[in-house]
Amino acid sequence: MSVRKLKPITPGQRFRVVNGFDAITTDKPEKSLLAPNKRSGGRNSQGRMTMRYIGGGHKRKYRIIDFKRDKAGVPGEVMSIQYDPNRTAFIALLNYQDGEKRYIIAQNGLQVGQTVVSGDTAGPEIGNAMPLSNIPLGTIISCLELRPGQGAVMARSAGAFAQLMARDGRFATVKLPSGETRLVLVTCMATIGVVSNSDHQLLVSGKAGRTRWLGRRPRTRPVVMNPVDHPMGGGEGKSSGGHPRSRNGIPAKGYRTRSKTKASNKYIVERRKK
Repeated sequence: MSVRKLKPITPGQRFRVVNGFDAITTDKPEKSLLAPNKRSGGRNSQGRMTMRYIGGGHKRKYRIIDFKRDKAGVPGEVMSIQYDPNRTAFIALLNYQDGEKRYIIAQNGLQVGQTVVSGDTAGPEIGNAMPLSNIPLGTIISCLELRPGQGAVMARSAGAFAQLMARDGRFATVKLPSGETRLVLVTCMATIGVVSNSDHQLLVSGKAGRTRWLGRRPRTRPVVMNPVDHPMGGGEGKSSGGHPRSRNGIPAKGYRTRSKTKASNKYIVERRKK
């Protein structure tokens, strides 16, 4: 993993920092694992804008990722590490012994030619997916399920990881990337290792146009809106805008919005730090 700082030959490249793409081994995706990816432009089925600041952007094909890792006991060889335009992490193409090909989220250190396996028989090695009941305590994990068979939902973005802290009966204690400590059933699957492309946080786009290529339109600051548009709008000149809050009037910066009666509250051992 490395980043490159470009020479300032244009204003847009003056501060630009790009990914070195050292880990990428091919630029041609597996055609059988591609799917169309329709863009909405923030409009619903009636054509009305329901999400602002979305639109434009480069065309993308969706890469079908195996988040469930349910091909238990069948070894798969890593054929290539690829870029995925739909996520910050890199993905790995696996070729299983029975001939099936699947994409998975690549972990740091995953190499072409390496063999990975999932299920109860797998060892705690990078890229292997195992139930929490079989993973040694203290292990760094990623692509974690919250419900057995659901598929990975947590610690999936570039450089993300969780840590298995303890086990007690049916539950394991896991420290999540946000800092929250939570109980998860030991039958849930997780992948060993840190998610790839951990240098993603160091990238600098360099110009506003690159954000437009990603499908994001300019965002209007609430403080410059009119009172009819936002609670923080209105006033003469650069007014303070009142207390920081959302368009719906919900306070920002520290106000807790999680429901006190939510059923899953009992599984949270420690809240994330403010």
